[in-house]
Amino acid sequence: MSFRFWRRVQLFPGVSLNLSKSGASLSLGPRGAKYTIGSRGTRATVGLPGTGLFYSVQNPGQTHRTASHAPVPPAPLPVAVKDRLSLGFFQRLVTPADEQAFVAGLRALHSGDETEALAQLESASEQADAAWTAGLLRLKRHELEAAHVLLNSALQRQATLGQLYAKYEVNATTSFSVTPEVTAHIGPRERGTRLALAELHQLRDEHALAAEHLRLILVETSEDVVVKAALAELLLDVEPIPRANADQVVQLSAGLENETPVHAALLLYKARALRALGLDEVAVSTLTQAYRRKKDRPEALLRQIRYERALAYADVGRRGDSRRELSAIYAEDPGFEDVAERLGVR
Repeated sequence: MSFRFWRRVQLFPGVSLNLSKSGASLSLGPRGAKYTIGSRGTRATVGLPGTGLFYSVQNPGQTHRTASHAPVPPAPLPVAVKDRLSLGFFQRLVTPADEQAFVAGLRALHSGDETEALAQLESASEQADAAWTAGLLRLKRHELEAAHVLLNSALQRQATLGQLYAKYEVNATTSFSVTPEVTAHIGPRERGTRLALAELHQLRDEHALAAEHLRLILVETSEDVVVKAALAELLLDVEPIPRANADQVVQLSAGLENETPVHAALLLYKARALRALGLDEVAVSTLTQAYRRKKDRPEALLRQIRYERALAYADVGRRGDSRRELSAIYAEDPGFEDVAERLGVR
């Protein structure tokens, strides 16, 4: 889990300059679909409408050589976030103490002093944004009890989540893996808080509580594919997979098209559920659909889809197809899963 703070300055419609601790980058494209050029290369960022969530694919469809010919971004500018969080003498006189502590906490976090940041933010935990930020820091440290208290506090004050960040014109995101294939980037909102709590409960092996948070998000945004993927992964994280769980995953992914890497991950989970229900031929078709689009898809995800298809091929008696799939995976990554053992090369 990593925090990122930045200010975004719109140059003209569809183009914005992002100022952060790591320097400057340029974002091109409409809201919800950005292409960013910065010191760490290029990346495509795609938002999921209405969710406050997005995922990123680094250097999509480019080799290192072609990426080096991308337009050069502006030279790094002074760090705007720290300037934004400077409280002058007279402003401090009229700013409540807990708000001052929130600002001090963000300044410390921006400077890399996580211990000081936690001390300041937790002293201001009556503020939803302070509790949210401190809770995620505790979750990052796997200090689960403290994280639970803070994130629940933020959730109880969800009506004010994001207000202090907005007041100081600072955007904040944190990212963590909601499934092995999907990394979500969340901000101080209800959905992001519930996703973090679901992660926390999963770490505690409290799967029912984790699933409850994910289902509550889906009540509000029924087509949130990131949350669907997280819930599907949770439902399948048990051996043997109960038929009721497998059936729920199939229902979650009904009518799904292979639009983005997140959709592809959910199709992978759908195929696992179909195999658990004994519907192996349909599982093969689903995995073929998931593998059909490769552009901008992470290699690890594509490899996992091929591995699952190899298992499904074996289940329906297509041994030659299964071995060809496993052999191709072995050639790319000899240590992947149990491919070597299945091929008999170890």
